[in-house]
Amino acid sequence: MTKPKIGLQLWSIQDACREDFFAALQAVKEAGYDGVEFAGYYDYPAEEIAAWLDTLQLDVAASHIPYEALQPSRIKETLAFEQTIGNQRIVIPYATFDSLEKWQAFAQEIKEIAQQVQAAGLTLYYHNHAHEFTEVPDQSMIDVLCKDNDQLHLEADLYWLAFAEVDVLAWLADHQETVGLVHIKDMQAAPKESTEINSGILPIKAYVQAAKTLDLPWLIVEQEAFQAYGPLEAAAIDYLQLKDIVEEVHQ
Repeated sequence: MTKPKIGLQLWSIQDACREDFFAALQAVKEAGYDGVEFAGYYDYPAEEIAAWLDTLQLDVAASHIPYEALQPSRIKETLAFEQTIGNQRIVIPYATFDSLEKWQAFAQEIKEIAQQVQAAGLTLYYHNHAHEFTEVPDQSMIDVLCKDNDQLHLEADLYWLAFAEVDVLAWLADHQETVGLVHIKDMQAAPKESTEINSGILPIKAYVQAAKTLDLPWLIVEQEAFQAYGPLEAAAIDYLQLKDIVEEVHQ
């Protein structure tokens, strides 16, 4: 199986991106990452971002796109932007509703969006947090979204699965036909928040082994809380730690 590329979800270094987007991308490349997952473009045009990526030799793993940008009035513009920067994977990063009926209505809208995204040669993903497993008692809203929608794929955030007390490895096995990307981050025990890879309590090596079984093209690092290091330094540590694990698993 092909060794996956390692990308960084740029939400992890959002302040650096906001201050100097090109310099932030350059720092990601210097840390060793193969590519990035975008979380906003800070009003830069697609052509300029594409030129930066080419200059830095960074690939696009995916991009988190707000659901609002995929509505009928905006979706053509959104898809054209993504095509220009060389992105093939559009990820809806978040949704929340207070009833099963509202989730089901959202699932129908997602089905229609997925068809338009696929028609443009891209793939639509949904990224989970923990609440999709707790918002409606005893039901998984992820399964509601995926029901009768073969064109929707999942970006499984393994940290949030663990946070929701889901059996991560069993869940991945059960959803192997749908999971196309994963977020990798470690969890500090107390307070319960993300931390640098190999500094927390999650079985990251087992996650990488599961990703190998699924033959995933990317492992995407994300860190949302910082204890001893700033975001850029933490991202560099995350890359080195994950790279060593990938090398071990794929040797």
